[in-house]
This record gives sequence, structure tokens and C-alpha cells, in this order.
Amino acid sequence: MPTITFINENKEVVAADGANLREKALQNGIDIYKFRGKLMNCGGYGQCATCVIEIVSGIENLSPKTDFEERKLRKKPASYRLACQTLANGDVTIKTKP
Repeated sequence: MPTITFINENKEVVAADGANLREKALQNGIDIYKFRGKLMNCGGYGQCATCVIEIVSGIENLSPKTDFEERKLRKKPASYRLACQTLANGDVTIKTKP
């Protein structure tokens, strides 16, 4: 079972294999949205790109980037992902609101 570590919140969450990072964050009271995202997020359907997170370690334990992520994050560092599109299959450390 993967452990998801949220650096900014100093919190570790144990998840099932294939857990969605956005869902696990929200289930554990971790706010992943900046102000604009709080007002205009799509609810996790991969349409708005407001749930950007930075992968600090464990990027190899995540699902591959989706086509939508590739398009929306092309000008961002390779370590940036959309939480709603990312599944954890092993331990990962992330930074919210990079």
C-alpha cells in the first residue's frame, strides 16, 4: 500500500494501489487548489488544470501522464502533474500548490 506524503501539510496518507491523488488529498482535508481553482475547478474530470502538484520523489510510482496533462503542463517542469489525473502505485512525496 503506497504512502502519499504531503510536504506542505506535513501529512502522510496510506492509500490503496491505484489511488487518485486528488481524491486522497480531499478525503484527508488537504487543500490542493489555489484561489482560482477553488472557485473554478471541474471536480476532478481533468478539464480545468487547476489541481497542479509537484512530485518531489516517487515519480516512477505514478501512472503515465495523460494527453491532457501533456498539453496543459508542457511549459511546466516535468515533475508537475495534475492530481486528478495521477494514480499512485507506490510511495510518493508531493508538494501542493507549487
